[in-house]
Amino acid sequence: MSSSFFPPIATLRELQTPCYIYNTALLQQTLDTAQSEAKKYGYEIHYAIKANYNPRLLRQIAASGLGADCVSGGEIRAALDAGFAFDKIVYAGVGKADWEIELALEKEILCFNVESLAELLVINELAGKHRKKARIALRINPDVIANTHHYIVTGMKESKFGINLDKLNEVLCQLPALKNVSFEGIHCHIGSQITNLDNFYGLCLRVNEIQKQLASCNLLPRHLNLGGGLGINYKTPEQKVIPDFAAFFQLFDKHLKRYGGQRIHFELGRSLVGQCGALLTKTLYVKEGSVKKFAIVDAGMTELLRPALYQAYHKIENISSDGALEVYDVVGPVCESTDCFGKAITLNAVARHDLILIYSAGAYGESMASHYNCRRLQDSFFY
Repeated sequence: MSSSFFPPIATLRELQTPCYIYNTALLQQTLDTAQSEAKKYGYEIHYAIKANYNPRLLRQIAASGLGADCVSGGEIRAALDAGFAFDKIVYAGVGKADWEIELALEKEILCFNVESLAELLVINELAGKHRKKARIALRINPDVIANTHHYIVTGMKESKFGINLDKLNEVLCQLPALKNVSFEGIHCHIGSQITNLDNFYGLCLRVNEIQKQLASCNLLPRHLNLGGGLGINYKTPEQKVIPDFAAFFQLFDKHLKRYGGQRIHFELGRSLVGQCGALLTKTLYVKEGSVKKFAIVDAGMTELLRPALYQAYHKIENISSDGALEVYDVVGPVCESTDCFGKAITLNAVARHDLILIYSAGAYGESMASHYNCRRLQDSFFY
């Protein structure tokens, strides 16, 4: 096994596969590093629960003092159940149902990240109905390019997320008449799995411009929420186990204009949990095709959807073998042609019952799992 992230193979052989394995010590080290770097500038981190909402991981993250970034009523409940403070919860999402808005009002969360004028009007109405004052931040679509997969770009004008810049004045003109909401700040998020920090430089410049526009309307945001999106190293995870949080936060400190006592928030997910988890699977068969060789494993897109959904790359290793290197398509048992973890993957010679480890699966792995084909999900393993 090429990495010391995970337990010895003797321990792994005893596990029922497929299953997720989590290195909680690595998670804690990552959380501590991120928090330490953020606190240098007084920044606040909210964990993006959509990345992984395993209850045990959530409890550990909450205990480390982070807030929560939620995108559904279910995530708000999961955050509260895990011990996140209600006044550290922010709530985004383009399609908030009435019951989800009412739940967030009841729990008196820190802020709604409002994504449209239509949503703003509904929140104002429901807050009035319940005699509440809803704290809101306007999620503004900054139209900033993020060099990442087009499926996970969120900050361009054609995106469904946020209020477009050319619609912002219309929303600002409505705010004074809405008596049941309190304008607290702005929120921007440009995408996910961003590894080139120059993209965040562009975000800083755009937020600076937006603040000038707000100042012309005599509005000073108390909160600036810059979203998340910091990526991880999928290609060689053992070389950069913990992302460069120092450079990430330094960039914002250098280029983002901060007025008075503004609170600066970030919503990190993948960068906190991505490398602490892996998917362990067992080889069922090695199939000799006419033009290629298949390693058929017992995990599928039901356990890890990212390769099928985004054509995402994960490092894959045969941890049972030191045989000669051979080339395989690593595929699962699900009845879909897209149920493939990687094509033309070089592995040590694979045999039936060999253990295959798929790295960097702590984010958007277990949280996107399903029971498709009536498949049963196994319990996760922590150490």
